[in-house]
Amino acid sequence: MPITTPADIDAAATRIKPHVRVTPVLNGAPNVQFKLEFLQIGGSFKARGAFNTLLSTAIPAAGVAAASGGNHGLAVAIAAQSRGVAATIFVPEIAAPAKIAGIRAAGADIRVGGARYNDALAACTEHVMRTGALAVHAFDSPATIAGQGTLAREWESQWGEPLDTVLVAVGGGGLIAGMAAWWSGRVKVVGVEPEGSRALHAALAAGQPVDVDVNSVAADSLGARRAGDRVFEIARRYETEIVLVSDAAITGAQGDLWRRFRIASEPGGAAAHAALLSGAYKPAAHERVGILLCGANVDLEKLAAAV
Repeated sequence: MPITTPADIDAAATRIKPHVRVTPVLNGAPNVQFKLEFLQIGGSFKARGAFNTLLSTAIPAAGVAAASGGNHGLAVAIAAQSRGVAATIFVPEIAAPAKIAGIRAAGADIRVGGARYNDALAACTEHVMRTGALAVHAFDSPATIAGQGTLAREWESQWGEPLDTVLVAVGGGGLIAGMAAWWSGRVKVVGVEPEGSRALHAALAAGQPVDVDVNSVAADSLGARRAGDRVFEIARRYETEIVLVSDAAITGAQGDLWRRFRIASEPGGAAAHAALLSGAYKPAAHERVGILLCGANVDLEKLAAAV
């Protein structure tokens, strides 16, 4: 199985440059830097992979289709709208209302059903087989991984003094795979998963992707039941470390981001911060740590309860 390379990511960056934002960085505590990717088009990093896929692949008359907890679907809907093609998006019942509203506003045909992401994926797969639509995978396709890797490429150009470690939330793993592929061992990339949704952690422990149960406050964005095969190979090659955080730590991080910076983060977007805040990841003295804040499509009533 071919592994995504920095050259693939360079090509993706050139391809998507007119369509995505350069998101800023923010220095927090000493030796801590935040990358504010929640300011990306569509409110998450997912626009990078979606645009790279739609700009590098022939699109059939049936348009495109995607299964998503919400953010990927919104990104695909926005990319499809910009290209003037039809999009059908499948999301589970746990998808946040803000994400569902955004998908509808982008003009996509949205199908809501099933309890979890895998239910949406099954419905999407049936639709693709029946119609011939282009399936835009949320995390385990070369185009998606290369697109997400452009985030690491961009961040490296912004950070000034080099970072030693970057903390990245993990769902299916397309983001961490792209970032690990870009840095290729030059920077330590640490994945952060909820205790109740640990697909990549389980895959690395088992030596292959395996199914896991999903039950987390961040399940709408970090709720993949199984890590992707390509994701797993990249994570294994670059010896990616995974740490686990509790739901309480995630909601605590949401509250901290709001109180300190007035950042409204969805649970999955705050997971990387939760790892540092809770001590799940303990940096060495003078270690420079980057924290990726990757999503802002939050249910405001739930955020209010968290803060």
